[in-house]
This record gives sequence, structure tokens and C-alpha cells, in this order.
Amino acid sequence: MNNLWRGSSWRGVGGWLLGVFLLVAAFSGAAGPVVISGNETKLDLTSGAAQRVTPEGPDSFTVLDFASFPPAVTHVLDVPNTVIGPPSNIAITPDGSLALMANSLRMDPSSATNWFPESAIHVVDLESRPPRVLGQVTAGLQPSGISITRDGRWALVANRAAGTISVLGIRGKQVTPLHEVKVCEPVDSVSDVAVSPDGRRVLASVQKGGYLAVLDLDGDRLTLTSRKLSVYGQPYRVVITPDGALGLTAGAGAGNGTDRDALSVVDLESTPLRTVDYVSLGAIPESFEVSPDGKLVAAVLMDGSNLAANHPDHTEAGRLVILGRRGKTYRKISEHAIGRIPEGVAFTSDGRHLVVQCHPDRELWLFSVRGTRVRDTGHRVAVPGFPSSLRASP
Repeated sequence: MNNLWRGSSWRGVGGWLLGVFLLVAAFSGAAGPVVISGNETKLDLTSGAAQRVTPEGPDSFTVLDFASFPPAVTHVLDVPNTVIGPPSNIAITPDGSLALMANSLRMDPSSATNWFPESAIHVVDLESRPPRVLGQVTAGLQPSGISITRDGRWALVANRAAGTISVLGIRGKQVTPLHEVKVCEPVDSVSDVAVSPDGRRVLASVQKGGYLAVLDLDGDRLTLTSRKLSVYGQPYRVVITPDGALGLTAGAGAGNGTDRDALSVVDLESTPLRTVDYVSLGAIPESFEVSPDGKLVAAVLMDGSNLAANHPDHTEAGRLVILGRRGKTYRKISEHAIGRIPEGVAFTSDGRHLVVQCHPDRELWLFSVRGTRVRDTGHRVAVPGFPSSLRASP
């Protein structure tokens, strides 16, 4: 058990930080749509590659409660998490009572650049005030993308350094590791996992292998099929639309920071399953999310902002791209400049707001959504670290 507000969590942080946190609004429970941001302090990306930060501060997570706007904000310190991996390494149960948050790595104390895979998943009680970590469960090495079935009974975790998917059982506030299924060799890097609304079909992004793996889920029994779906580049985030009709994935191609990359669209209603379209996005889609009604996709792009300042293609802004549903595919509606090195993006469960993480600025940008119109509200939420992972309550 971890008590995140114990005195030792604050030692060395400084009196100014204590003052900031005492002014933060107390979490009022899941009165409205909730969005959780994981914030880390170990790795800075602004040099064009991950560089260790010294001295490290405590990692944290931030809860936004959208019962009203601007949302109520709560920060919880001393919860290790990381920017290494897709920003989908947080998941929230359908009833909003629990969150699972991966702790994917730990720094090598003898090296300024090296780290080791971890295997821990934090179990966070969102009904306590403030939220608190109930404990940890063990997944495979370097747990990354997490998805929870719509009935809230099972969670699936993609383990990048193990090449496996872990199955966890959820009963109330109790989370239990059940078993792991091998998807690929560790070098192929299974990065994210998505579950269909009926809880029976699973897609896993095999990033370095360059394909989507297809698995079947029956209760807690997860089975790898022989089907591999061809997709663009190196798939990272993977999502199944709320109606279960389409599978979506995106990721970088060669990863040079300038070439346009694409969203791959898979028809899950065809026999056999097949990829039916590639939708041009822009350079380096770090993450994307589908709106609760399935009509919109929001993708955040590095767009050169992740390149070193002396790189000829360096830019001072990332990009948010909005796509609209057109039958069995999506088409671009609008683009918006955002802060540098965007990581996660999430729609609130009522579909009325969109949250974007801007890593080096340590900010969350809030957008309003009305139909197909997405507008920057100008409201920013400062977080106590580099925002690195993001998930909204279902």
C-alpha cells in the first residue's frame, strides 16, 4: 500500500512546491467526466532524444474533473510513471472507480542515459478523496498500453520488453494478474492493445514488427490467432471504434520527423478482416483518440517539434489534426497548432472537451468540441512534471 500524501513524499521538493499543492482544489469524486494525466520528471525530450533529468523530482498524476468548466484539478505526487511508450498506459474502469497506471521503467543509477524495464501496474482508487494508490500488481516487462473491457471485468496490458499481453482480473477494488499470452518476440515491441465493445476481439500493435496482431478473448481466456493485419509504418496507439466496426492505428514510418505518416483503418466487419484505407496525418503521430460517438478522431503530431533546436526541420509547435467519420474511413476536418512535443490526447466522456498534453511546457491544453467544430479554449492546466500519458473515463 502507498499513502501518497505521507510526509516523506514531500522531502526535498521545496517549500514553494508545497505551497502550490496546498492551493490545488480537492478532488470531488467522479461527479463529471474525468481525465487523468501521468506526469514524469526523469526524462526531457527537448534535445531531440530522451535525456535524463537530474535531480529528479517525484513523478505524479493529475486528475481533471469536468463536472464544470474549467475543470477541478487534483495533483497526486510520488507515483512513478514514464514517457517511454505510448501515452495509453493509463486506463479507467467503466464505473470510474479505479484507474490502472503502468510504471514501465526505472533509471539505471550508474548511467545518465540507460534504464531498465519495470513490470508494475499501479491500482488507483478514484473514489477516495484525494485519489490514492491502493497497491501494485505485476504485469510483464515494460507494461505499456492498457485497455479494460466494457463490462469492467478484465484488463489487458501490452508488455513491450516481453512481447506479451497480460490479462488482469478486476473485481471491485481488487485487481489480480491471471496470465500472459505471447504475441511476438520482445524485439518486435508489442506496444498497445484494444478490446472490441463486445469484449471478444482484441487488436495489438506490434510496433517494430509493423503489423496488428489479432487475438480472441473469451472471458479471461486470450488466444493469439494467425491473422496479421498490414498497416502503415510502425503502429503505436491502437483503438477500436465504439460501434466495433473499425480498428484504427497510427505511428511513425522511418521516424525522421519530416515525412507524412498515416492512420490505418481496418474493417472489422469484413470476412476476413482487412485494412481498407490509409489517411494522411502529418509527421510523427504520437497518439490519437476516437470521440465517444465515434464520429471524430483527434491525433497529435510532433510535426518537427521533437527535433533538436539546431535541426533544420525543427519547429516550435506540434499539431492537432481532427478527422471526421465517412462510412468505413475518416477524412480531415481541421488542423490546430499546439505546444511542442505533444504526447497524449483524450476526449471527455461526454464528448464536449478535448485535452492535449504538451510535454516540455508541462501543460494540458483544453479544447471545446461542438459537433465537428474543435476550438482552443485558451485554458491551460499546469502539471508538476512532463505530461506523458493520458486517458479519459469511458
